[in-house]
Amino acid sequence: MINKLVLENLRHRWVRTLLSALVIGVQVMSILTLIGLSRGLLQESATRQKGTGADIFLKPDNGGATISFGTGQTKDAFVGLVAKQPHVQQALGVLGQPTSELLTTIQGVNIAELEKMSGGIPLVAGRLPTEPDDLLIDQYYAQQNHIHVGQKWKLLNHEFTISGIMQGGILGRLMVQLPTLQNLTSNTGRISQILVKLDDAALTDQEVARLNEVLKGNLKAVSMQAVLSQFNINNIPQLKVFIRVITGLAVLVGFLVVFLSMYTAVVERTREIGILKALGAKPRTILDILVREALVLALLGCLIGIGFSLLTKSVVMALKPASLQIVNVPDWWPWAALIAIAGALLGAIYPGLKAARQDAIEALAYE
Repeated sequence: MINKLVLENLRHRWVRTLLSALVIGVQVMSILTLIGLSRGLLQESATRQKGTGADIFLKPDNGGATISFGTGQTKDAFVGLVAKQPHVQQALGVLGQPTSELLTTIQGVNIAELEKMSGGIPLVAGRLPTEPDDLLIDQYYAQQNHIHVGQKWKLLNHEFTISGIMQGGILGRLMVQLPTLQNLTSNTGRISQILVKLDDAALTDQEVARLNEVLKGNLKAVSMQAVLSQFNINNIPQLKVFIRVITGLAVLVGFLVVFLSMYTAVVERTREIGILKALGAKPRTILDILVREALVLALLGCLIGIGFSLLTKSVVMALKPASLQIVNVPDWWPWAALIAIAGALLGAIYPGLKAARQDAIEALAYE
């Protein structure tokens, strides 16, 4: 009986019900999209590093975070030194340089050596760079910018020729020959990191220790497995704090929306509440009705939010696949639902208590 009354109340005031559910849906969508974007960017970065085929990653020994890649902080002379170490099959210097485009970095590397280390760079179209001004891009960057092989493309105030389009998943979205990027960025003789491939991957931990001893104070060696494990939201404190702030705001939004909706409902249904009390309804029954309405709004909002998040992913991946990578996060659907329900219940408490405390005679006399 109560459930039927709740559903009829929501259906009768369908405009307010729909608007409240939509706002809660936007709250849920924001959480899921943020988590999906964070994971997508980190997972894709990890995939690109793994695609190089390296076993060990070397970065400047400055005490910074493992996945914080500097620009031109290391002398490329170290590449030759590392290459001479026992069990090192190949050492490859890489220079990274941010571009003016969102979250897009261009990588300078000996592309022929990278192809050898990775086991091959799969091309969608064109060829690998051979000339100083040749630029290799991945399919997502080509899709986002509507560019093709042979087209001129300006980056870092320099005009490149797109020689080839590769599949995503190897080092970076944009790659040029190392000397070209060094000259353009005034980093002649300098690199950002060194990738190392061993003749036996089982010796990775042993060689990490050896390289750290040999290069102490200059470079820090980290196994690629350890590098990949760092591409996780839990390992980035600033991102965790940001997600908590967004989650807190989502709870606040849910609270305010449901509070306003339920408070308005109590005012509009004062006479109805008086009738229910005159028929013998207890205060907890009145409170129960409003709490159930809040739960229905929250659950409806969750379904709308999940749908919105899937739609947002499709739109973003169609328009900005190179800049913003979003993945579905079904494991977060229950958490987003709990957050929405928590906000809704908090918002329903005061209006529910107000309704439960109303005097039946005064409510019946309300105009």
